[in-house]
Amino acid sequence: MNRHNCSRRWFLKTSAALGGITPLAAGLLHAQSNRAGRPLIAYVGTFSSPLRDVLPTQVDLPPGNGRGIHLFRVDRDSGALAPAGIHQMQTSPTCLALNAAGTRLYSTNETDRVGEGKEGTVSAFSIDRADGHLTLLNTVRSGGIGPTHASIHPSGRFLLVANYRGGCVAVLPILPDGRLDNATDVKNDAGTIGPTRATSAPPGSFAFSGHDRTHAHMILADPSGRFVLHSDLALDQILVWKFDEQRGVLTPNDPPAVSLPPGDGPRHFRFHPNGRWLYSIQEEGSTIVLFDYDPRAGRLAARQTVSSLPPGFAGSNFCSEILVSADGRFVYGGNRLHDSIAVFSVGPNGDLAYVGEEWTRGDYPRTFNFDPAGRFL
Repeated sequence: MNRHNCSRRWFLKTSAALGGITPLAAGLLHAQSNRAGRPLIAYVGTFSSPLRDVLPTQVDLPPGNGRGIHLFRVDRDSGALAPAGIHQMQTSPTCLALNAAGTRLYSTNETDRVGEGKEGTVSAFSIDRADGHLTLLNTVRSGGIGPTHASIHPSGRFLLVANYRGGCVAVLPILPDGRLDNATDVKNDAGTIGPTRATSAPPGSFAFSGHDRTHAHMILADPSGRFVLHSDLALDQILVWKFDEQRGVLTPNDPPAVSLPPGDGPRHFRFHPNGRWLYSIQEEGSTIVLFDYDPRAGRLAARQTVSSLPPGFAGSNFCSEILVSADGRFVYGGNRLHDSIAVFSVGPNGDLAYVGEEWTRGDYPRTFNFDPAGRFL
């Protein structure tokens, strides 16, 4: 598949216009198991901002055809989805994070700008356990422009937010009733911006995006909660922070970051269930890198690099999401333009081996998730 002069933003606009919904889902409600016959609900975040000629100062994302957070009832046997309602929002709630109890949902509102600093916002919702419907609890500032990812700290007491356009990350306390408090810490990324062409891109690639300024793309605590990691696509780095759980404050680790090949653009990453291996997917390089992780020191050491694409692929591609199966046997990587989910087996030492890929039946897959039983993706 050869595409010429293709930027990530252009394809986001195209897929939002054609696809109706461009999801970045918290995915299936893991806490809603089969207890008491409760329904299994999938929550799908969308680009749902008004048209730019109405609000021309919005973040440079496609307006999208979503209407907020879309709910789907999931058939536990077949995996079939049936619409179950919409929590309407016009602020592009693209990334969703669910608490462990399945009682609270948090959304990053990627096109909502507030105040003189033009910050984005994050919203907290309570979940009706009978039908999965959402009730807004509150909305607070995200600490920067264009919040694109959020995750909950293992303690359950903090929401960690990556502000893509703002090039910064923030720590937001979660109050006992599930509402969010104002940020206890905001850290701005700084360093040398990588080149627009990826070192590891496949032959004939015209994939370039995000190497114009700092772009914090994902943030996640390690399993212990002692360290917090976040990727900056433009710096081609994964940054590592020590986390003070009492104050909700980040301090640089030693070393403070690990670098990937220039221009490759680390986007998302996931820990293996054993907590000793970390897999990072590069948006422009179309690679997955295996890191050995030292949980005592919060240090990463790269050990293997594989392509996210089939052998012999030539052309443009932008990677998106990466997941590790709950049993730790497989890693899945999203390919946009190739429009596939790549499947890798995990060896005894964490090494990846290419198994194959599956067409996504749509354009430009931005994210994906598992059902609670691990039977459906």
